[in-house]
Amino acid sequence: MKKIKFIINLFMVSLLFAGSIYAGGGSRNGTAGAAQLLIPVGARGIALAGSTLVGATGLEGLYWNPASLVRSESSTNVMFSHMNYIADIGVEYGAISTNIEGFGALAFSVKSLGVDDINVTTVQNPDGTGQTFKPQFMTLGLSYARLLSDRISVGVTANLVTEQLALVSASGLSLNVGISYKDLANIDGLGFAVVLKNLGPQMKFDGSGLNIKANSDDFLRGTQYYKVDAAAFELPTTLELGFGYSINFGQMNAININGVFQNSQFYYDEYKVGLEYAFNNTLFVRGGYLLMPEANEDDRVYGLTAGVGVNYSLGDVGLRFDYAFRETKFFDDNHIFTVALGF
Repeated sequence: MKKIKFIINLFMVSLLFAGSIYAGGGSRNGTAGAAQLLIPVGARGIALAGSTLVGATGLEGLYWNPASLVRSESSTNVMFSHMNYIADIGVEYGAISTNIEGFGALAFSVKSLGVDDINVTTVQNPDGTGQTFKPQFMTLGLSYARLLSDRISVGVTANLVTEQLALVSASGLSLNVGISYKDLANIDGLGFAVVLKNLGPQMKFDGSGLNIKANSDDFLRGTQYYKVDAAAFELPTTLELGFGYSINFGQMNAININGVFQNSQFYYDEYKVGLEYAFNNTLFVRGGYLLMPEANEDDRVYGLTAGVGVNYSLGDVGLRFDYAFRETKFFDDNHIFTVALGF
């Protein structure tokens, strides 16, 4: 028991210390890179406005809190998700996990952004050269989670982030670490979680696309190619604190209430709230809202979220379908579809 308490204390201190270093926002808003790390996945979590640090389990909670991974009802899980994102961008996500008795849970995930072809333009041809290029953004994740006790779980996700724009590309590593506590203060249904996301070294673009033809006034040499040294950029680190409370009404009805405070290194503080009604653990109705008190009206891109879900058992196989809607300003609203299988 003393060992568990020591691990928890060390884990919490590490999270809060890291958060005090990397959190801030303010004048640094919008100066981070690798924004694909901030694009959420999974219809259930998005329908609840991202407030599911506590209430999610298994693969559906992997993006929000890696500590949720180990609390799956099935030993092996597969999940696929598609989102119609802003500016006609499609977000595809897939993940697979397994629980190993006495060891913990392992998962592998892939997130990819689908962007349409973009015309190549130059100074001489501002309307296009007739050529096109297709940007590529991908995040590969490897996760591990473990139960420290029947109430406490911890988890970590290591992400390989790659971005390619025509003839330049960048790659880097990021970490998500989280801890989740069930039945806080011996209150059934009350949970608490802390998650630090997107912690890692700076990234930098490189490639032949940074070569420019120019003359040097300081040297006796003709026109030749020089390489531009691109500036490095930091990852969009966030620190999130979440609470959740589950209330059962008889054996057929349940309500889950969730709330999250998110402090970002490069953006405004966010408050996320979500409410879910579950009937017989089969039919789910969800809603959520994102609050940014310090932001201007034009900075609030997302508004109300809502969704539904169906959980059905096919013998030894559990099948789950979830849909989410997210109100979006300036662009078409987001629609998210998720299918999950448990064995």
